[in-house]
Order: sequence, then structure tokens, then C-alpha cells
Amino acid sequence: MPLGVRIFLVYFLFVGLAGWFVLSTVMEEIRPGVRQSTEETLVDTANLLAEILRDEVKAGRLAQSRLPALLEAYGRRRPEAQIWGVEKTRVNHRIYVTDAAGIVLLDSSGDALGQDYSRWNDVFLTLRGQYGARSSREDPNDPDSSVMYVAAPIKDGERIIGVVSVAKPNRSLQPYIERSQRRLGWLGGGLIGLGLLLGALLSWWLSGSLRRLTHFAQAVSAGQRAELPRLQGGELRQLAEALERMRSALEGKAYVERYVHTLTHELKSPLAAIRGAAELLADDMTAEQRRRFVGNIDQEAGRMQQLIERLLQLAQVEQRQGLEEQVRVPLRTGFEALLEQQAVRIERGGLRIDNRMPAELAVRGEHFLLRQALANLLDNALDFTPPGGLIRCSAEVRDGWVELRLFNQAEAIPDYALGRLSERFYSLPRPGGGRKSSGLGLNFVTEVAQLHGGALRIGNVEGGVEALLRLPEA
Repeated sequence: MPLGVRIFLVYFLFVGLAGWFVLSTVMEEIRPGVRQSTEETLVDTANLLAEILRDEVKAGRLAQSRLPALLEAYGRRRPEAQIWGVEKTRVNHRIYVTDAAGIVLLDSSGDALGQDYSRWNDVFLTLRGQYGARSSREDPNDPDSSVMYVAAPIKDGERIIGVVSVAKPNRSLQPYIERSQRRLGWLGGGLIGLGLLLGALLSWWLSGSLRRLTHFAQAVSAGQRAELPRLQGGELRQLAEALERMRSALEGKAYVERYVHTLTHELKSPLAAIRGAAELLADDMTAEQRRRFVGNIDQEAGRMQQLIERLLQLAQVEQRQGLEEQVRVPLRTGFEALLEQQAVRIERGGLRIDNRMPAELAVRGEHFLLRQALANLLDNALDFTPPGGLIRCSAEVRDGWVELRLFNQAEAIPDYALGRLSERFYSLPRPGGGRKSSGLGLNFVTEVAQLHGGALRIGNVEGGVEALLRLPEA
């Protein structure tokens, strides 16, 4: 399972469970919270009524007062009130008054007049000087039919002469409870969803950063050229920089070991030839033989110098992770300059040059490296073109890339060698003397092309060989 998925699952479980626990706890607290708030309001109402009814109860004329008619009129009122989106169309309070013995003197509903309510907790506790309240079901089989009763004492001085109770059905509170739960549910669900979205984005960012670091490490381990990913964040950036330092250290060590081994191997042959010629020169020989052996020493020394110079050039390119500059490099003028440098060699071989590159065409990259790459391609073409042969250079733009084609008349490249032409130190015998080059020129061109994001391809075409160099258009 990918790391990002695991991180998200852990985050999902944590946020989801925590959010569900908090939301369910708050949802469960809404109902008792609303009822507690309502009870507090009933306490105030009951105490206000106790003060209003005191004189009437003390005088014993409660039934003959205007209060029964007022309570009846109160029960018929239609408030038509909009309370937070809930419409209230009727009043819900029930009010009854008992004397000091618990006998009902007044009931707004008219149902309990004259009944003994002294055993109900609201009346029973209040008559004993305690806080009296109860919750009773109107229908024993219906839990939603419960009604809250809150009582307050009617006093004559310190003596309790009666009790007034105010009741409110819990059913009347249910719309507000449901509305609060519904709004809280949507809000809580939205916050949990937002938290999960942020967790998903965090997991995606973290896994993406780690994936880029993994690809960088895999490319380095495979010996490929890779650019250090640019990461944000302290620890990830430090990890990337540590990987880059480790890569540089390991590559540098391996690179030196590989090139020392390669250089030693490649220098063995010319050194053996020089040593053999030097030993023979110590013997008596004719002047002609001496000139021939001295020429062999000079030739092999030149071969060694060329090998070392090519290795140094290749080493500089292979160690690069990016371009030092990206400028506009005209192709035609650069190729014409190279042809002038090789004018003597071209004239001596009687070669025909056909330069078809458009004058305005240019590529984008590092000028020195591109010039060296073109020089190596031209040098390779000159080596294999027979006397009087044709070298033709052309270029065209395709999808933002310049495709430079360098054709030279030559024998077809053997099939076994086609896939190895860009390998380091691999070389085919030159026409004529069978001499081989250092085998580093085409490898250098390949490295330069890859450094620019392009590629080099060499193959047989009708009448000769063609090298296709692909580079970004300026």
C-alpha cells in the first residue's frame, strides 16, 4: 500500500473517529440543553405568577377573579411567531394553582379543578419548602408525550399558602431540537469533510515529494542523469540535499575508479608500442628504419594525447546535471566555421560538401558543448567518407525540436555495431588503414544531446550513413 494512502487512512481514522465522537456528543447534549434552558424560563415564569396570584389566593377569591378568564383567553391566542425558521402557532403553557393542601384551585386547561395534586412532586416538594419540579408522560406508552412541570410557592410572609405550577410539553421543543441537530449535523459533517480534504491534500503533497525523491534515488542508482527535485519544507529539503551530497560523493568515487581503470586499459596498447619502438631504437639500424620507429612513437604519443583530451571532455559532460547557460546557437554559421577548420582535410580527400541548413535556424543550449558535439559528428563523417564522397548537412523543425541530419557516403554499418556506436571506447576500423579512433566522440555527442533533453541516432540510409541529432529549438 502506498505511503500516501497509509498516511491518509491514519488521518481519516483519527479525524473521522474524533469528529464522530465530538459531533455525537454535542448532538446528544442538545436535547437536555434545550430542556434545561426551558426549565430555567419556567422557573422565572412560575415565580412571577406566584407574586401576581398571592393576594387573590390569600383572600380566597381566586375563582371569582378575572384570572380564569384571562387564562382561558391566553389559551386561545395564536402567536404566529417565526422563531429561527420554526413557526409557532399556539401557546403551550399550562398553569394550575393549588392551595396549601394541594387541592387545585385554578387550572388553565380546566381538567384538574378540585383534584388533589399534593402527591405530585412539583406540589409536594414546593409545599415543603424545596424546589418542586417533575416530568410526567401524558400517555404512559408514548415517551414523546412527557411534560415538564415547574412550581413556585405562593407565600404570605414566610408561610406557604399555595403553589403555582407552570407546565410545558417537551413535544413543543422538538422542532427547535431537530433544527439545531440538523444544522449541527451539516456543519459538523462539512468540517469533517474539510478536514479529510486537507488530510488528502497533505498526504498527496507528502507522498508526491517522497515519490520525487524516490525517482531521483532510483535514477541515480541506475546511473542516469537526474536533477535534484526542488522540495518545500525543512526536513524534506534537507533529505533531498543529503541525497544529492551522497550521490555526488558516490558518483565521484565510482567515476574516478572507472576512469582510472579505463584509462589504464586504453593506454596499455600505445605505451607497449612506444616501449617496443624505443627498445628497437637502441639497436643498430638504418636511418630509414630509425625514422619509421620514431614516427611510430610520435603517432602513438599523439594517440595517447587525443585519448586523454577526449576523456577529459567526456568527464566534464558526464558529471553535469544541467546546463550552465541556454543561449541561441545558429546552426549554419557554426557548421560553416567547422568546415573551414577542416578545409585542408576536405580538400585533400576531394570531398563534396552540401550544406542545406537554413540560415535562420537555431537551437537553444550551451554554445561550447553544441559546437564540440557538431565537431565530433563532422570528424566522424570525414573519417568514414571515401575520397570524392559526399557529406550533406540539413535540418528541419518538428514540434519544437530541431532535427539535424548529417549524411556521408560510406559503406553500411554492420548490424552488430549499430547498437554500440555510442558506447564508450567502441570504434569501427576506418577505411584504408583500418585504424580505430578513441571511441569517445559519439559517446560525447550522446551525452551532450541528453544534457539538452535531445537524442542522437545513427543508422544506414540509401547510399551511406546518416546521423540524426535532435535538439530544442531556440
